[in-house]
Amino acid sequence: MELRHLQHFVAVAEDQHFTRAAERLMVSQSGLSASIRALERELRAPLFVRTTRRVTLTEAGRALLAAAERILAQVRAAHEAVAEVQGVLRGTLAVGTEQCVAGVHVAGLLAAFRRGHPDVEIRLRQAGSAALAEEVAAGRLALAFAYRTQDDPDPLRSAPLTSEPMTVLCHPRHPLAAPGAAFALADLAGEVFVDFHPDWGTRRSTDAAFAAAGVRRTVALEVNDVHSLLDLVEENLGIAVVPQHFRHKRPNLAALPLSGTDEAVYETVVLLPPETAVSPAARALITLLGAQDRAMVDVGTHGTSSSTVSAVSAKNPRPRSTASDRPSCTPARLPGPTPSPGSSGF
Repeated sequence: MELRHLQHFVAVAEDQHFTRAAERLMVSQSGLSASIRALERELRAPLFVRTTRRVTLTEAGRALLAAAERILAQVRAAHEAVAEVQGVLRGTLAVGTEQCVAGVHVAGLLAAFRRGHPDVEIRLRQAGSAALAEEVAAGRLALAFAYRTQDDPDPLRSAPLTSEPMTVLCHPRHPLAAPGAAFALADLAGEVFVDFHPDWGTRRSTDAAFAAAGVRRTVALEVNDVHSLLDLVEENLGIAVVPQHFRHKRPNLAALPLSGTDEAVYETVVLLPPETAVSPAARALITLLGAQDRAMVDVGTHGTSSSTVSAVSAKNPRPRSTASDRPSCTPARLPGPTPSPGSSGF
């Protein structure tokens, strides 16, 4: 089995189309088809169901895809490890993030990384936390910034960034928007809710909190981005239970505290693969993130503090940090020179 066969197979699986995969790989379509046939002959199993418009994986193909992605990720890590010994970081750094996560300014972090390591190609994928966790586990992402709940079943390592309480957002003329009002989850029964798709970490956290309180709710309006959610609330089409920092995006909305919930319901973490699968480029980014985190604590950003990411914790014993009240998606103070890789303890 040759590496190029696995590379060709993964490309076709991702694009679900031989012509598009051949164009992306810059090989002929006949050569790509021959490569896949050779792999199928060696494995003695069909890997794709082919139609005139698309191809889909067979059961054998799905089994191979997970293994092939891990193998190719290890090969990339090997190349990057040799480059690191030679004193230069090269290769690709694939990072994932959920929208507007608290505790890290992703754009600023990646910009600082690029200044320190211009030979590394940066790729960014934005998705829900569940999908990001799957991609980190499969080796398609080096790490991801996501929301976690205590009940998340995946075995990924994680390091805490920050945590914050729930807040109810509603239109100023909504019946809930009384001055000084505070509510329990039970008080929201029967309301029309706006929320994210179930793949989002914030949605899973909110669902878990309502389930634990024994309160049934109906999400009538599901969206896949923060600003669409805020638009719907602003038009008084429903209320939303969201991380506290979302209120800074629309100051005209009423933001109401919730009582009887865990003080730190929404926890932002860095999702990480096993230690042996962390690439040199990912280590350098983690080191830079640790330096940014310490700088935020040192300058007392907006009077709040962020948890340290200098030591990776297991899923359950993660320490919680003080709830962050600063606006998300705004720059945090970043260090100038990039610290040397490997010094963060990851």
